[in-house]
Amino acid sequence: MNCKKLFVCYLLLQVCCSLLFAQKNFVVKANEIKATIQPTMWGVFFEDINLGADGGIYAELVKNRSFEFKKPMMGWRVLGLTKTEGDFQVLNRQIANTANPRYMHVTLSNAKRDIGLTNEGFRGMGIKKDLGYDFSFIYRNKTEGIKVHIEIVSSKGTLIGKTVIETTNTGNEWKKITTSLNATETDLKSHLNIWFEGNGNIDLDMVSLFPQDTWKQRPGGMRADMVQLLADMKPGFIRFPGGCIVEGYDLSERYQWKNTIGPIEERQLIINRWNTEIANRPTLDYFQTFGLGFFEYFQLAEDIGAEPLPILNCGMACQFNSSELVPIEGLNPYVKDALDLIEFANADSSTFWGKVRASLGHPAPFHLKMLGIGNENWGPQYVERLQIFTKEIKSKYPDMKLVYSSGTDADGERFNYLNTTLRKMNADIIDEHYYRRPEWFLANAKRYDNYPKDGSKVFGGEYAAQSDHTVSVNNKNTWLTALSEAAFMTGLERNADVVSMASYAPLFAHVDGWQWTPDLIWVNNLQSYGTPDYYVQKLFSTNKGSKVVPITLNNDAVTGQDSLYATAAIDEVENELIIKMVNASVKQQSHIISLEGIKSNAIKGKMIVLKSDHLYSMNSFEHPNNIAPQESEIEIKGKKIALNLSPFSLSVFRIKIK
Repeated sequence: MNCKKLFVCYLLLQVCCSLLFAQKNFVVKANEIKATIQPTMWGVFFEDINLGADGGIYAELVKNRSFEFKKPMMGWRVLGLTKTEGDFQVLNRQIANTANPRYMHVTLSNAKRDIGLTNEGFRGMGIKKDLGYDFSFIYRNKTEGIKVHIEIVSSKGTLIGKTVIETTNTGNEWKKITTSLNATETDLKSHLNIWFEGNGNIDLDMVSLFPQDTWKQRPGGMRADMVQLLADMKPGFIRFPGGCIVEGYDLSERYQWKNTIGPIEERQLIINRWNTEIANRPTLDYFQTFGLGFFEYFQLAEDIGAEPLPILNCGMACQFNSSELVPIEGLNPYVKDALDLIEFANADSSTFWGKVRASLGHPAPFHLKMLGIGNENWGPQYVERLQIFTKEIKSKYPDMKLVYSSGTDADGERFNYLNTTLRKMNADIIDEHYYRRPEWFLANAKRYDNYPKDGSKVFGGEYAAQSDHTVSVNNKNTWLTALSEAAFMTGLERNADVVSMASYAPLFAHVDGWQWTPDLIWVNNLQSYGTPDYYVQKLFSTNKGSKVVPITLNNDAVTGQDSLYATAAIDEVENELIIKMVNASVKQQSHIISLEGIKSNAIKGKMIVLKSDHLYSMNSFEHPNNIAPQESEIEIKGKKIALNLSPFSLSVFRIKIK
């Protein structure tokens, strides 16, 4: 019997059981503190997958702007009829510039806007009417009077933006020139044309087009709509830059943070390991330009009020791919990268790396408190390297919390070995990952009930319910997946003395360029929307509370009885009781919550409900709020709350208490 049939049987069993539901009395003991909820409890995980950075949150519209892709002309095409075969040449100055060796050499012979280049963008360029766009490039020109005509052309062939640049003689020096143009139409899949006029030679590099409505209007910044969706979640942390790209297919393709800071023309591009990783979703034009680098990640964390959690390579490439290891005797540069990163984030400008951070425009420290060593690594070779990293980092920064991987699975021999070994090492935080079917999430709401309360804390670093199966391109962000995650999350919050952090993964996916699904937020070149899973994450994060208190049914935690799951917390700042309840059954349930441990009657309250009658419903660009929270006032009589829980729903209650 396949998984879908099994779940249908599970629902039929619920229908039968629901006929027996009678009104029950739930008890919340508001004065009985069970655990402290960390400010980092609910966060976000960012990885450059599914065009998450280039072509996604990093707002650059020009693909392969410096001609450094494996195929130098990928994304580009010559326009018009050239006079000779060599009018457009990609030259390589490898010795003179290893970070950005290639550039375009153009030879013009009485050109009259009849030859040029076009760039297709990342699955087209999203252009907005009446918005300004900043165009720039670096050029070298030994003649006078060459004009460069810039055009934005819509998918219908309409000219919707234009400007002209007249270059000067720069001799052998490279010069950056910037201009702007306004769009006259909105179009999802425009492209950029560059036409040349004049005689002589001109060299071009770092050709760029950015919208002016970036987050905080930072030139060369991020897409504001995508960042806003993150900010609206009020995440406690942001983990970056991944994910498997930390490891790389082999060590030559690993993520190296020092290559991602400073002038963008000095950030050396590499292939993205998701370029061909998913065999039935190849994305051959997927590279990392690092316009979104470690400085920008730290800045983003600060902008949205989240703790930064960078993850660094531990001297191991992806064990699913090459399993390449750096020998122990060669590990020092990797350890030094970790120590230097802490200095970059936290030290004052009297230090080398603190001075580098200040030179980038951020004199104040970023106050880094956590650091991840390795991503989904496993085995004794991983432990051996962890011991070296731990000794060196803790000797210099004893208060730095280190995050260690428990491998790729939530159980099995690999997990058991690491979980046991890392706890013996007194690991600060152990990162567990779960990509499973909805049934697993519903059944595992009690997973952490019997974990040790002292010692190593758990980070649910990557999780997402799979509507089909892990790595399947048929996975969808349905209400069923979101509802099962909500049920599981009640168990994470109830055990906040065990679980200190959690984040859904992956975060972003471009509708025309994804490799992995399901994902939290979907985007195209102009729009973005949150899935039902996004709204579950947002409701938990924005209704977190600070202290866990018990909510019980017959003196037991609510972990699936009658298909109900619940957790409760006190928000000490707002002086409110927060109750989250999941009804995973097909029937409405009407019950009573009795409030104990409050000195007087609750005075007012509200209810936020996320629901759908159809488990396979989804949000979309056309209907982004098909499944979205609805808020209403609730009546409180004395110290009792009448519950009316809709079928297949997540309900959040906020009750003002004296």
